[in-house]
Amino acid sequence: MLRLALSFSLLGLLTGILPAQQLQLPTANHALFDAPAEFFQFVDRDFDGAKTTPWEGGQFGFVRDPRHIGGRIAYARFHEGLDIKPLQRDAKSNPQDEVGAIADGVVAYVAASSGLSNYGRYIVVQHNWGGSPFFSLYAHLASAQVSAGQKVKAGTTLGILGYTGSGIDQRRAHLHVELNLFLSSRFESWHNANFPTPNHHGLYNGLNLIGLDLQSLYLAQQKNPTLTAASAVRATESSYRVAVPGDAEMEILKNYPWLLDGPRPSGKPASWEVTFSRWGLPLAVKASSSPVAAPFVTWVKDAGIPHFTHTRGCVTGSGSTGKLTTEGLRFVKLATGWF
Repeated sequence: MLRLALSFSLLGLLTGILPAQQLQLPTANHALFDAPAEFFQFVDRDFDGAKTTPWEGGQFGFVRDPRHIGGRIAYARFHEGLDIKPLQRDAKSNPQDEVGAIADGVVAYVAASSGLSNYGRYIVVQHNWGGSPFFSLYAHLASAQVSAGQKVKAGTTLGILGYTGSGIDQRRAHLHVELNLFLSSRFESWHNANFPTPNHHGLYNGLNLIGLDLQSLYLAQQKNPTLTAASAVRATESSYRVAVPGDAEMEILKNYPWLLDGPRPSGKPASWEVTFSRWGLPLAVKASSSPVAAPFVTWVKDAGIPHFTHTRGCVTGSGSTGKLTTEGLRFVKLATGWF
């Protein structure tokens, strides 16, 4: 396996051709692999009376809002992307780094205004890998240089790194980048039923995109360039499972058929059981012959802290038992199409 990975890396160097799904970093900052403190933008933290600026808060995962739970410190806030430091600033300290596409694709969306989202000015690019749509997202941009429908190559300049969006100032300017699965083409109906505020971003609202662990994928692909995004999803640690009525639309299976665990039912099954990561990434879908009337938790991993803290508030309880919260039920409905 090592020899194969090295062969692919050498081939890329000699020919300029990378394996189809090998991702490029979106800026000239490549310190992720050897000096992460120089790669990730810091966060401002005030905890236990001490104000700090840890770079670790710019990573993917549960890396923010530390709190004491029992005898340990747990991080309750999930960060769905990577916050990348700028390398270049002008005389006024504004960042100048170009932001490039992480892979070949088509621009799906460019936010019309920087003031309508926590993402600020952001761009979404669609990548079709193995028949499945994946979506990279680039946020907090100072400017955009592409338009929806435009084909791009890996490295094509999309815009300039900035600090648009809420909670970011010039000193913390960064690129926030994600790689996501798509949840539902009926997102507008779901949003209208659950929120009084308008949806300004159509299908490419951040709520309709669920991120995979891009940080781990970059690091894994450095060792094995042939590793695919689908493989990375399937290898993600399970956190909880939810049974859903069989009439759920399950658009995620149409888009990501490799999520199916077991034989494909000839018709609608009595129910489905969906496995999720801690942050809600669908990892597997299995048909079941046991009917259910409404979604409920069938299994949850005991992480030693209240489930609410490490499931983005989707599951409540502790130990080996758990229950969907109102927020959790709302999310499961979107992810499974059980409206």
